Amino acid sequence: MSIRHSLLALLQDRPRYGYQLRAAFEDRTGSSWPLNIGQVYTTLDRLERDGLVQKDGSDGEGHVIYSITDVGLAEAQAWFHSPVARTNPPRNELAIKLALALTLPAVDVGALIQTQRAVSIRALQEYTKSRREAAARPRPADTARLLVLDSLIFQTEAEVRWLDLCEARLMQLAGPA
Repeated sequence: MSIRHSLLALLQDRPRYGYQLRAAFEDRTGSSWPLNIGQVYTTLDRLERDGLVQKDGSDGEGHVIYSITDVGLAEAQAWFHSPVARTNPPRNELAIKLALALTLPAVDVGALIQTQRAVSIRALQEYTKSRREAAARPRPADTARLLVLDSLIFQTEAEVRWLDLCEARLMQLAGPA
């Protein structure tokens, strides 16, 4: 996830200070990926250094207001018009854990799969409940949240199906009982 580009995108709406950016990001993504406020301000410092944002003074309460520059606007637009690169698959901790577990004699891979499946199914239920609640309030901001929740639901469904496949392959390895 590009915090850099997310902050630039949010600054297209209007100038904001760090806490407002964090709140807007979490609101628009359904709080699925909480942002550390330190990361927000560190990123804003880098964006300012790179000429993509500028400080517009204070709001009178000690908050430094940031606005996007023309160069930052061009960067944000380029981000929106570029596909997400698929050159390197993201690291999947669960896939790594299972791959390693299969190669170590002291690990109960079946139990690992069952434990993860239970966690994944609970997450799927929570995402589905959140989606149902968001769909009941058809506001424009909720549409963005629905898209994020749909993505999380599809990813979690795929993970559960993959765990089923892992379990089936594990049974094949064990041979006829």
